Amino acid sequence: MLEFVWPWLLLLLPLPLFIKPRKEALSQSDNALRIPFFNQLEAAGLTGESSPPKQSRSLQLLKLLAWVCLVIAVSRPQYVGELIEVPVSGRDLMLAVDISPSMKEEDMLLNGYQVTRLDVVKKVVSDFVVKRKGDRIGLILFGTQPYIQSPLSFDTVTVNTLLQEAFLGMAGKATAIGDAITLAVKRLRERPEDSRVLIVLTDGANTAGEIQPEKAAQLAAKENIKVYTIGIGADEQIRRGFLSNFKVNPSRDLDEKALQEIADTTGGQYFRARNTGELELIYENINRLEPIEQEVRSFRPTRAYFHWPLTLSLISLLALILISVLKQKRFEG
Repeated sequence: MLEFVWPWLLLLLPLPLFIKPRKEALSQSDNALRIPFFNQLEAAGLTGESSPPKQSRSLQLLKLLAWVCLVIAVSRPQYVGELIEVPVSGRDLMLAVDISPSMKEEDMLLNGYQVTRLDVVKKVVSDFVVKRKGDRIGLILFGTQPYIQSPLSFDTVTVNTLLQEAFLGMAGKATAIGDAITLAVKRLRERPEDSRVLIVLTDGANTAGEIQPEKAAQLAAKENIKVYTIGIGADEQIRRGFLSNFKVNPSRDLDEKALQEIADTTGGQYFRARNTGELELIYENINRLEPIEQEVRSFRPTRAYFHWPLTLSLISLLALILISVLKQKRFEG
């Protein structure tokens, strides 16, 4: 519905009816200071001079329209929508995703097709983020260096979009797990203590960065940040050789011991995702371990409309000035 921010200003609408022109006072001094475009305003009947004894109906309507629209504009009309309720848990959840080149390993199945680990992560994490409405979600991407892809925000749509835009190697070729955790600690340390959660997903070991994962875990524990770690990648994969097929372990570089230690130090848990189904189950478990509280906040969306009457008022004033200029030229001619 339509409302006014300052409705009492509408009382100014009849004000022109109480203002009478002071003709005698203006005619007493021929040397009175006049503005450069006084003649145009006088011709339009805006100065109170007795130039035309009777104004046309069109001029009167333009004046009325300009005044009414101006008063309506300063009263700040706005549209107020229906009440919207939003569940808010107050939990601050940061996601740290490994995008080093090793995540291009095609040892995962998605909808029956062999895809990269990063493709599976994008799909599963995207579904997880959608379910966390009411949480502040942030996204850290890391390789050789970590960086904030999305700060903590209720805008899960934007977080999802930024995750989908991530590509392999955009943060470097190595894996800085410790630095990624440290960056998350810096972002979460000023949030409420009972709501700080970090989920770290990687397929390798710490091979870069200035801070070791064990030290970063201690910093997180000191700031009451719970860290869940996920090691992703299949345990074995059949590859074709020149003469015959052979088995390999595509996750041989995964440092499960370090990931387990990080989780234990911070009071979180370590999970192993060997396929898409296990990864989906892991995020479902995290959803249960970190439930969304049912606190609800409500708000009404508003949209300002003051610019429409203000524009109409300005157009009316410009029309008055244009008419006055035309009359002045006709008078001088």
